[in-house]
Amino acid sequence: MQDQVDRLVSNLLEQVKRRVLVGISGIPGSGKSLLAVNLVRALNSAWQSRLEVASGEDVAICVGMDGWHYPRSVLSTFPNAQEAFDRRGAEWTFDAKRFADFVVTVKSTASTPLYAPSFDHAKKDPLEDDVAVLPSHRVVVFEGLYCNCDVGEWKRAAEQFDVRLVFEISKQDAKTRLITRHVATGVAKDTEEAIWRADNNDLPNGDWLMSHLLAPYTVVTSIDDPSWR
Repeated sequence: MQDQVDRLVSNLLEQVKRRVLVGISGIPGSGKSLLAVNLVRALNSAWQSRLEVASGEDVAICVGMDGWHYPRSVLSTFPNAQEAFDRRGAEWTFDAKRFADFVVTVKSTASTPLYAPSFDHAKKDPLEDDVAVLPSHRVVVFEGLYCNCDVGEWKRAAEQFDVRLVFEISKQDAKTRLITRHVATGVAKDTEEAIWRADNNDLPNGDWLMSHLLAPYTVVTSIDDPSWR
């Protein structure tokens, strides 16, 4: 996997005369967030190494799709509010139009700072204007479950990406990771609830993603690499 990242870094840095957008997706538990973080870290490290004088400015930034979750106040207005909360993370529980609008703006506007929301896991709601995409950020990496989808507003966003990466993993390995993560982070109160969430929400969402990918895209195979932690 590191070899793939190194090749991506080299290819992306050759294109930074213009702003380059990367979309990273994969089923829940695949490690897409870790890939995005390490790709951005590697890009910034390689960029500083290329400069004769360290600029102190990063060339890449990661923007997580979770900031476009509908807030709980909006989910509570859905016709079936309980289902909306139980299925939070399904594609219809995100503001896909607002996400696509932001991606299009980032692609077309590279001269002024732009601000993206993040997700506050303590409050379980988006945090507005928390991530600054600066003019110095010539590579913007978008990471999230539905970044590379081929339907509706998701497609409008995905079409803006110069590189689309899909992180693949077996469903059983993803489920094992999800159960551990849900319990550790408090998303589920115990293992039984974590298994329910994995089987009834996370993995079905992953199935939906994998059947709605916008081609072309590059497959990255997920491995458990301790050096990335």
